[in-house]
Amino acid sequence: MSFAMHKCHNKLLVSKHVRRISLQYFEIVQEKPDKMNTKVKLKEVYEVKQQYKAFYTGGTIVWKPDAQQFLCLNNGTISIVSIDNLHEPVALGEQETDGEIAEDVIYTFAVSNTGNSIVSGHRSGLLKLWDGEKHTVQKMWKTVHQGPISRLVFNPTDSVIASGGSDSTIRLWDPTEQVCLGTLRGAEGLINVIVFHPYADSKIVVAVGDDTKIRAWDYESRKQIKTFEGHFSRVTGVSFSEDRTHLVSAGRDKILILWNFESQQAVKTIPVYETLESVVVLPAGLRVGGIKLKKGKVYAACGGEEGLIKVWEMTGAKIIFKQSNSLVAKAAEEGGLAITHLFYSEPHGRMAVVSADHNILVHDCESFDYVHQLSGFSDEILDLILFGKRDQHIAMATNSSDFKVYDVSTMNCRLVKGHTDIVLSLCANDRYLLSSSKDNSIRLWSFTEEPFTISCVAIGLKHTNTVGCVTLSRQGGNFCASVSQDRCLKTWKIPKKFTTEEDGELPRLQCSLTALAHEKDINCVTISPNDRLIATASQDKTAKLWDASDLSVVGVFRGHTRGIWAVRFSPVDQILLTNAADCTIKLWSLEDMTCLKTLEGHDSSVLRVEFLSNGMQLLSAGADGLVKLWSIKTSDCVQTLDRHDNRVWALCVTRDESVFYSGGSDSQLIQWQDVTESKRQQELDQRKDTLLQEQELSNLLSERKLLKALRLSLNLDRPLSTLKIVNEVIRTKEQGLEDTVRKLSNDHKERLLRHAIEWNTNSKNCRPAQLALNVLLQETLAGRFQVSELNKHLEASLPYTERHFKRLTEYVKDLKFVEYSLRCMQPHAARMD
Repeated sequence: MSFAMHKCHNKLLVSKHVRRISLQYFEIVQEKPDKMNTKVKLKEVYEVKQQYKAFYTGGTIVWKPDAQQFLCLNNGTISIVSIDNLHEPVALGEQETDGEIAEDVIYTFAVSNTGNSIVSGHRSGLLKLWDGEKHTVQKMWKTVHQGPISRLVFNPTDSVIASGGSDSTIRLWDPTEQVCLGTLRGAEGLINVIVFHPYADSKIVVAVGDDTKIRAWDYESRKQIKTFEGHFSRVTGVSFSEDRTHLVSAGRDKILILWNFESQQAVKTIPVYETLESVVVLPAGLRVGGIKLKKGKVYAACGGEEGLIKVWEMTGAKIIFKQSNSLVAKAAEEGGLAITHLFYSEPHGRMAVVSADHNILVHDCESFDYVHQLSGFSDEILDLILFGKRDQHIAMATNSSDFKVYDVSTMNCRLVKGHTDIVLSLCANDRYLLSSSKDNSIRLWSFTEEPFTISCVAIGLKHTNTVGCVTLSRQGGNFCASVSQDRCLKTWKIPKKFTTEEDGELPRLQCSLTALAHEKDINCVTISPNDRLIATASQDKTAKLWDASDLSVVGVFRGHTRGIWAVRFSPVDQILLTNAADCTIKLWSLEDMTCLKTLEGHDSSVLRVEFLSNGMQLLSAGADGLVKLWSIKTSDCVQTLDRHDNRVWALCVTRDESVFYSGGSDSQLIQWQDVTESKRQQELDQRKDTLLQEQELSNLLSERKLLKALRLSLNLDRPLSTLKIVNEVIRTKEQGLEDTVRKLSNDHKERLLRHAIEWNTNSKNCRPAQLALNVLLQETLAGRFQVSELNKHLEASLPYTERHFKRLTEYVKDLKFVEYSLRCMQPHAARMD
């Protein structure tokens, strides 16, 4: 057999193989007649339903005394977020963006003990006092700190505010009179901690600078009265005991110290073998994790680089409780940050932890279970997936080893731990959720919905590099596929039941097949609706089609000029979709591997595309921050959605396609809603109203009710009808035009002004135009008409008005000349008679 015949024979075999799988693909689609026979309503308009932004980006954070709200520093503003996260956060201050820097950003703040007042320290050196309920500035005054303010604290009676700065001083302020009551000196470096003595009558304030000493001042006499020396590194937390006679301090020197406040002596020094960032003394009688705290002893809860809350009995120097269910990852480096803040709410018996990656976790002290989980900042959103019977949950992969699961109705967050490096991809079906990570592994998670629980049931460890994308089979859910930077495509078998290993380790997923798929990194993998085909997309500018049974190559798609980011199967047709860094989207035939269409419209890389409307429309997301809605039939972009500030990496669509979510590099999760039907109905209603108003206008004109018709004509924004009405008023010399214009709304007066300027361009209509302009200018001078862009309107009307004036002046001259000529001719005419 010749080489040409052999090549032709192979091509014929591949064609038959593709046709066989394509027919099976088509049969699977035919099994869903309900979808196919239903008339598909195309989407035309999506609008933002909800926008979830970052509310905590690091720095000061305060838990209000009622334990219902957190106040968080967010890019130079204060965000007030409810603990159940049901309401959109309220922002105080000027937002600072990458494009421009706000002049008066907030450095730090404090909340009064009643929760009714907030004081904030600004870049400009101002202190502002805000109303805690109305969120308005009540007072502001200038500080005299030489540099930024680092700490602000109210005293127990809220009668004094202490401010600590980078100039090593602490200044005391009267918030009612806005006067400085005194300056406390003696600390070194930046003031990191300020704590007032719990007894208001004691007039003592404790503060810590950059050195290792804890100092106490009498702030009435402004004298330093005590110094506590014992730490060897920076002190990060100070807390008074319940009996007020002891002080507990924590530092980065990995020790806890119990001090006698009167004698200034260290009663107990406890090595904790971790860098600590916060410490809170707990009251006696409290139950922590089922253990009751006894009276007469000092108990301190602390948190640091290990990411665990530990409760120490200070006098006995022993741990009585150690957290076992922590969702805070241990610091990557020794001395690094894991837990940054620790709060205790005595009225509610709850403890809140703030992690270095800006998560807020609230525990019930007695059981130490999680009550609330809030994610203050998600960094880059890399992937989104909806799952659950009614798309009740949305899973989000960010620049973190944990991925987040949100309840769609309340947006309550749940952190899911397991991976040891950044999670890159997520996929889900009705039973399982699958994740992949930079730790070279994939994990299979089982979940239940009511109540929601999720747990890892198996792990796959056969890849040798970052696993960039995973996908689950659509029908049986009995296998999954993954692709990695090791350029391999792998399929994994999912058993019906999982049994835990004897040593407690997770079961291993069995790798069924492996293929060296591409020459460069593989970006995406997806499985066809009939589970017979697998498609991959790579940085080598190609997409490939594989037989899922043996991973043999079915076809190769070449045509893109840059790396391909994603690949998708049409839900109803034998079509494959690819999107690439060459700013294009291509549709390919599965029968002959030819390109059917190329959609162009994005100005930068197309990162993600999803099918809509039974494969008749597309949603695409680009590196330019734009989301576009396409019609495949016409190849036109139906709508462009511009709400993201940076790359949009992730899209996910609900099953009924009424809502979709988008997320990207700007840390925003945006919920979009299909409002096509409501917009169509709104347009129909508006058209009906317009027709009724036009009929009413016609009736008024026929009945010669000109002034009533004028208001209706302006409402319809009809310049020609309005001109006819004004001309008719002039012709019939009807009175009341000024009164009618005076009674018009400001919007209607603006429309009449625009109409008059338009008429004024034609000399035939100069009389009604000048009449209308005269009346409107009188209204403006009287203060009854507020004109937007008055200068622009005057500039548009003045040249034509001057031209009309000159023409009328010449016309008057001619009339005078005619009159003069007639007077001169009258004596001669009489003599001739």
